[in-house]
Amino acid sequence: MACRELAALRLGLMNIVGIENEAAKQHDLDELGNIDQEPHFKQILESQSLLELKSNFEFATTKLSEKVAFKEIPKHQDAYYKSLQILTKKVEYNLDRECEALKSLYADLEDIHDYVHEVYPANELKGATPTEGQNG
Repeated sequence: MACRELAALRLGLMNIVGIENEAAKQHDLDELGNIDQEPHFKQILESQSLLELKSNFEFATTKLSEKVAFKEIPKHQDAYYKSLQILTKKVEYNLDRECEALKSLYADLEDIHDYVHEVYPANELKGATPTEGQNG
């Protein structure tokens, strides 16, 4: 029915993060159903990186928005799909924040590495014993 965007995202995250939960995977696959006619769901599942997953999820949410805008849904499900549209946008924002947080962590690792070499200059470590040199 719907919530397929979220099921696809969960499956994509399971793949990228390395979550192994067969019950959850099967539940999401069942929720997703047949995706042969909707390649944007398959792209989410096959994402190889978090940024690719984010981009593919954004494309899927755009498709959902188009479906709502062009009234391609039954009238009695209109409110449900509009709520799903809001929910997927919220998830999109969360995914953006997580990607930014990981980029920040990456930058912080470089900064802390530089700081370690301020405290322990590399030229001073060259004469250290192997176990002393491995501490930094």
